[in-house]
Amino acid sequence: MSMAAPYTYLFVPGNRPERFAKAAASDAERVILDLEDAVAPADKAGARKAIHDWMHAIAGQQTPQRLMVRINDARSDFFADDLALLRTLPACGVMLAKAERAADLQTVRGAMQADTELLALVETAAGIAACPSIASHASVTRLALGALDLMVDLNIPADSPTLTLAASQLVLVSRAAGLAAPVAGVTPSVLAEHTQADMQDALRLGFGAKMCIHPTQLAGVRRALAPLPEEVQWAQEVVTAWDAAHAGLAPTGALQVQGKMVDRPVYLRALRLLDLHHFSQAAA
Repeated sequence: MSMAAPYTYLFVPGNRPERFAKAAASDAERVILDLEDAVAPADKAGARKAIHDWMHAIAGQQTPQRLMVRINDARSDFFADDLALLRTLPACGVMLAKAERAADLQTVRGAMQADTELLALVETAAGIAACPSIASHASVTRLALGALDLMVDLNIPADSPTLTLAASQLVLVSRAAGLAAPVAGVTPSVLAEHTQADMQDALRLGFGAKMCIHPTQLAGVRRALAPLPEEVQWAQEVVTAWDAAHAGLAPTGALQVQGKMVDRPVYLRALRLLDLHHFSQAAA
């Protein structure tokens, strides 16, 4: 079983309970029941009840780590009711929309069960400015970029260098805080090839996962993450040689594979490639 952080996060509107089971049956690593943008204000109370009822009905059928709920931001009129819902749910992860303050994430953590994921969705200028403190806060397990909302907040187009700068900041602060590479935002088109292209761009920036809004997008993420066959072969040779050379020893030395030096960072890179290969092949 992969020990890597999840690569795919699939949203399903919280007011569409008839879609919950289909999303859960997909090969998404995380399924996010959405209480924020996908749900109109008048429908939020009904969505909370739908999420509560479904999650209790399927308790034990899904691993707690796989299900998540996206709640409304801390400054919204819906935050308190969303927190009240979290206190009644079985163990699940949470994504906080428009995260801007570490203190708000601590509040959310207080409403969650222990040993569950808490993702900070950064999608405003204030959130970008605060992301170093958000990433370093003990309550947070990963950052995600809400690029579409950030573009609206900053009044910039998708190809703006300011958006690239903001995305890069999430990558850097995540690494500095010891978090997994951040999660890239959604692709409006549900076509797998468009999602694949966006994921490839996100990978070049240093992102490690993607949010999806339709099951058809999951295949695009997998294709974007899949290493080339020659990369897989190289990684297998490196890992085999390294493990054989360091059997029973502290893995600190170096060796040669295919005439090139392999030290611990190269070994870790090979492990990462093999994990991506296994992920991309899992649903093939």
